[in-house]
Amino acid sequence: MARPVSYNVNEKPLVNDISMAAMPDGYQGEGFFASKLSDVVGLARKNSIWPLPFATSCCGIEFMATMASHYDLARFGSERLGFSPRQCDLLMVMGTIAKKMAPVVKQVYLQMAEPRWVIAVGACACSGGIFDSYSVLQGIDQIVPVDVYVPGCPPRPEAILDGVMRIQDLIGKESIRRRNGEQYKNLLNSYGIQ
Repeated sequence: MARPVSYNVNEKPLVNDISMAAMPDGYQGEGFFASKLSDVVGLARKNSIWPLPFATSCCGIEFMATMASHYDLARFGSERLGFSPRQCDLLMVMGTIAKKMAPVVKQVYLQMAEPRWVIAVGACACSGGIFDSYSVLQGIDQIVPVDVYVPGCPPRPEAILDGVMRIQDLIGKESIRRRNGEQYKNLLNSYGIQ
């Protein structure tokens, strides 16, 4: 005897089930919607980040947990990890960076296409951590500009997710013309980047 199949006859609205991206401010009417181009581009960029993980120590293990199914960084539009700098727009430096490794980090940063962002994950990447020695770089902000710092030794996956959400907020509000501005060019010149 076949078991009767029941279907869900009380459909719930989609908005209550899934968290949807907020629509940018604009004007709408019958069959049209008008908004600023920078708002639309910011919405697209912030929900399609391609991170490049540069992990050297225990923070890399925490990042692996962040990418795994329990925390799932893919929920934030960052499921496509890239290991080629030319395809990525978010450099995530995790772990201890020795001074001999500093030119490599800078070269990876320079190979990334604009616009590009940087997250320093963990105490070592932010400030050298417990390694106050001649051979350890005391923060990657000495060689590349950093947009978001994620503290911790090592930071929990929730902290890394919070850092990604902070970078998304920054990306979503960034003007398209910011990268051509005089202030941004002066910032890059202070790092010796043309």
